[in-house]
Parts: sequence; structure tokens; C-alpha cells
Amino acid sequence: MRVLIVEDQPNVASYLKRALTEQGYAVDVAQTGQEALDWAAVVTFDLIVLDVMLPEVDGIQVCRRLRAAGNEAAILMLTARDTVDDRVVGLDAGADDYLVKPFELKELLARLRALARRQTTKTTQLKVADLVLDPRTRLVSRNEMLIELTAKEYAVLECLMREPNRVITRTEIAESVWNYDVYNQSNVVDVYIRNLRRKIDDPFALKLIHTVRGAGYRLSDFGGEGA
Repeated sequence: MRVLIVEDQPNVASYLKRALTEQGYAVDVAQTGQEALDWAAVVTFDLIVLDVMLPEVDGIQVCRRLRAAGNEAAILMLTARDTVDDRVVGLDAGADDYLVKPFELKELLARLRALARRQTTKTTQLKVADLVLDPRTRLVSRNEMLIELTAKEYAVLECLMREPNRVITRTEIAESVWNYDVYNQSNVVDVYIRNLRRKIDDPFALKLIHTVRGAGYRLSDFGGEGA
């Protein structure tokens, strides 16, 4: 499995490269955002470890440009910033996970293993009532009208649509979308559910996203507690 480390501090980059190489990864290193974009344009990476604070082009912009170009590598973002807003910005840019510095190497390795497990192809179109999600194109529509979602809004919706009518806990959503329990640390899951309701439910009479108090959320075409 090929990994790109994007880190401008040579000692940190060298440490990470050595550690990942010892774990069997094929590792390349970029020290600037532009260098990372140049690497990604010619090499297919499975995983990208991306620092936020970079010269030339910062990590957020690198992530956005990669996703805009159709790059599907799993991206683990590294940053010293730990507020909910900072996380949301990084995740909305297209990052798959978010690790705050300083961190333990074993946690970084565990998250990379989890990201590697998620690199699977999903092709079946998902439907609930008039809501349609196509994993092949990553397009979402309702009543045949396209709905624009961020990368993480899409991932949360897909998590709910893969098990319609079942109550999905906040922890399950967090682990599926971010690979760790953000619910125990913040209200990130609730923020994304609120955004999805605004885009998917508010314009329509039939509400599909339902809150089950004390349990989680359910996507279905019939009502329920907290709908």
C-alpha cells in the first residue's frame, strides 16, 4: 500500500517515513503543498498523511484540490488545531480522518489501518422514498432534483441509507465516517445531521431523517419520535 506523507518539518517527515516503512508501507514524502499536488498528479496513492500548516499551499487547499481532481486516496489530516470548527473545515475539505498533534505513533498507525480497510468499492444505488444516492457517481437527488452535499455530509447520509429504518447511534455514525468516536468529544455528528436535514428534508413535506431520543437517528419514509 502506497502512502504520501505531506509534512514540512524534515525531522517529523523522516520519523513518519521510517515508522511507516517498518510497517510495510511504500512511502513518499512531500514537504510543500504544491509538491504534494505534483506527486498526486503522477502517482496513485492509497493513503495520504497531510499536515495542515504547509508552505505555498496549506493542507486544507491541498485536500480540496485533490478531491476536486477526483483523487480518491484516504486522507488523514494532521493539525495542532482541535476545535469543532477546525475539524469541520478539514472534514468538509474532503479529509477522511483528523488527528491532533502531538499524537502517539500507535494511534496514527491504527487510524491508517482503519482507513485502509475502508478503501472498498461500493456500486449499488441506494433509495429511500424519492431520495437516491449513487455511490458510483457520488450524486444525491430527491424528487429527481440534485442535492449538493459536502464530502462528510455525503458520508453521513450514506451511513444512514445503507440501513434504512434502523436506528443508527451517534457512535456508529462517528466510527463509520471518521473511524473514531467524535461523539464523545464533540457535537460533530449532530452538526452534520442538522445540515442534512436543511438540504434533504426542509424543502419537502415528507421528512426522512428522524431523531430517536436517547438512541440516535433513523432514515425512513415514515414518522417517529423526534421526526
